Amino acid sequence: MKLINKSILTAVITLSTASVYYAQQVQDTVQKSKDIDEVILRGVTDIAKDRKTPVAASTIKAAQLAERLGNQELPEILNTTPSVYATKSGGGFGDGGLTIRGFESRNIAVMVNGMPVNDMEGGAVYFSNWTGLSDVTSTLQVQRGLGSSKLAIASVGGTVNFLTRSADMKRGGVIRLGVGNNDYLKTSFSYNTGKSKDGVSASFLMSRQAGGTYIENTDYESYAYFFALGYEINKKHNLQFTVTSAPQWHDQRTFAPTIQNYINYNPDHDGTPYRRYNSDFGYYTDANGNKVALANRSNYYAKPVMMLNWDWTMNEKSKLSTVLYMSNGRGGGTGELGRVGGKGITDFYDTAGHFNYDAIFAANAAVNLNTAGAGSTLVRRSNINSHNWYGILANFQHKINDNWNFSIGTDDRYYYGYHYQVLTDLYGASGYKDAANKNITAPRIVNALYDYKKLSWNPFGGKMAPAEDQVGYSNDGEVLWYSGFAQVEYTKDNLSAFLQGSVSNQGYQRIDNYVVDGSTLKGQTVNTKTGFKNLFGYNIKGGANYNINEQHNVFANLGYYSKQPFLNTVYPSNQQLINPTLTNEKISSAEIGYGFRSAKFSANVNVYRTQWKDRWLRKTNQTFTLPDNSTVTGYAEINGITEVHQGVEFDGVYKPNRFLEIQGMFSWGDYYYKGNASVAAFDDNNNPVTLAGASGNELYLDKVKVGGSSNNSIPQMTASLGLTVKPVKDLNIFGTWRYVGKLYSTVDPGTFTNVSAQERGVLKLPDFNLFDVGFSYKIRLQNEAQYFTIGANVYNLFDKIYISDSATSIFGTDKITANNDPDKGKTYEEAGRMYNGVATGNRAYFGFGTTWAATLSFNF
Repeated sequence: MKLINKSILTAVITLSTASVYYAQQVQDTVQKSKDIDEVILRGVTDIAKDRKTPVAASTIKAAQLAERLGNQELPEILNTTPSVYATKSGGGFGDGGLTIRGFESRNIAVMVNGMPVNDMEGGAVYFSNWTGLSDVTSTLQVQRGLGSSKLAIASVGGTVNFLTRSADMKRGGVIRLGVGNNDYLKTSFSYNTGKSKDGVSASFLMSRQAGGTYIENTDYESYAYFFALGYEINKKHNLQFTVTSAPQWHDQRTFAPTIQNYINYNPDHDGTPYRRYNSDFGYYTDANGNKVALANRSNYYAKPVMMLNWDWTMNEKSKLSTVLYMSNGRGGGTGELGRVGGKGITDFYDTAGHFNYDAIFAANAAVNLNTAGAGSTLVRRSNINSHNWYGILANFQHKINDNWNFSIGTDDRYYYGYHYQVLTDLYGASGYKDAANKNITAPRIVNALYDYKKLSWNPFGGKMAPAEDQVGYSNDGEVLWYSGFAQVEYTKDNLSAFLQGSVSNQGYQRIDNYVVDGSTLKGQTVNTKTGFKNLFGYNIKGGANYNINEQHNVFANLGYYSKQPFLNTVYPSNQQLINPTLTNEKISSAEIGYGFRSAKFSANVNVYRTQWKDRWLRKTNQTFTLPDNSTVTGYAEINGITEVHQGVEFDGVYKPNRFLEIQGMFSWGDYYYKGNASVAAFDDNNNPVTLAGASGNELYLDKVKVGGSSNNSIPQMTASLGLTVKPVKDLNIFGTWRYVGKLYSTVDPGTFTNVSAQERGVLKLPDFNLFDVGFSYKIRLQNEAQYFTIGANVYNLFDKIYISDSATSIFGTDKITANNDPDKGKTYEEAGRMYNGVATGNRAYFGFGTTWAATLSFNF
């Protein structure tokens, strides 16, 4: 209720502000002028051009985002793009996952106006930090494969580039209101001043959305702000400044429950899975006797980004584009810490599959911290993952003659990441006794709390928690990145070609504030600071496009990357020792394509192959079965992986007349591991563990299908067919059918430790079909610049029950091994514990059921 009241207040303020701007009715001082290109980095942003750039690309415009995204996750708008799979993952706000050609987001270059935003320590992209992009993006382009970017970035699977508003920068504004399932409510207001006769222009946006998702107890609150100021000094110099952020908090579901638990905890007890089930929260009883929901897993973050862009047109042939940027992110994710009475939080589930916080509070209250040992209370902590990030991008372009162009530039960055734990809820305890800091001889009691729902609005980031409030661990990652790139382009008649190369050095240093300087670890002396480990990398790629005539074109590209590994590869196992097998990852890729264009029909066909060697992978949140059939949670580190990703893609659009448009897409892939790898497993305290059935450290992967690196799955066949009907002017009615097949579970390190598991392969999940429908209608006023737009979308129209992601590979012929299971020793098939052909012991995420969203906007 509080969320709704806040949103109503936001809407009132928004409408009031809008009325002030609307009442001004001032005339633009410069007629027929082009408005500010809102920090579109034309010299740095490498946008693929149709029938010219030799890459496979798909482009989505702002109108489609506004019309069809609704309350979906931002990446889901790409689901009708070939070889793209975007899911809601655990179902929390902004927690969605994205794969392109079988590669996950940490190996997809995600960029905003040409600025890379992948985390510099591990390559991850957290879309909850970028929800405001849906309001300010004018163009979203996906380049599959190595892409056309000149930067030294890890675009193994592809490049996703969000270009903020440029084409819609005429004077005017938009007020928007959105509602949807589970109390979804969004309000936003944006306004553009247009460019004055002095060359000054500005644009800003404010928005707020709140509510919950389809999953139990996934409330959230998110804001977004965007401000841009442009100044065209003269015809040669243009300055533009932008600041944007989307501070948010959201309760999560990060653990994939077993299918059996989805069935067991269905309130209807009808033998079907309760798709909304969330095992990461519970209830406590307040002073008035009311049951109150309390999340154990939550995420909160604010990642403000500031950019200053300077475009200098030196002469008719030469131009220099320079971008300075800063991003100081603050936030983290919550979860349990410690044990009480020898029990962890999963020992406190009630009969409905939720945490019994009353029992936890009572157990904690009985602990005397003065006499108890370290970690003897069960509390909620936050894993802080904050950073300070500064960078400069510069690109010089020169036109040699009508046929030849070249560009040269640099991409330099400095990154400092802060990683430590603080407390967010004591769960009824008087504090938490911590002994993790080896620089302090005696354990200390900590009881300072941090409220994760208190959002950060400081565009410069803000301060860190003091050392006396930190528990568990405290380590920092420091990255120095400097690179150079160059590109030559040739264009003549129907032929266009490019050759690009880049070199980079990445220096990594790990700083562990809980390590004693001069201490010994595995026979080596370690210190708080490791010193920088410098790694050299490079890439080279090229391609050509030939327009046979006005309808037909063909293209080809190929490339090779020597890619530096991530920080946790350089310093594995959360320790201060350099990986003895450290080596660059090698990626080679080749692609050919064909395009057809006519007045009514357009289509593209691509064939590609990518090989990725010497990959190192860390899989967290793992549950391992030990030789005695007991289980332990921890993480696995896999070394020496080789993957092959190859496939065919098709996309097309048919417009038989002005009333009808048909869009289609099909992709078929073959993604598999080549050869075996080695694995090391550790529990949550960094202790090595031996896995049940393992004969050594070899992971038998040869010819096994590629799955995700976490609780996610990767499909190898997708298709979609869309229909848009325009019966009258300004009315769009649309529907989409989408198919996902050859969907494989993730590779479980605890399973593939023997040859028999390799021969059986990874679990294949059931195929599924989904249908979405929607409409939008413009109501124009007498003034053509003023109009209302109403729209609505229904997702998963027929309420299809399907598994979108799976974290394990348990087959029906596998035996049930849990010591406390009454069916121990039977196979899942013998015990009748199968759901839609899948053993119910598998941990999985079900896709959302039917959801909906509706919007009303006013443009003026």
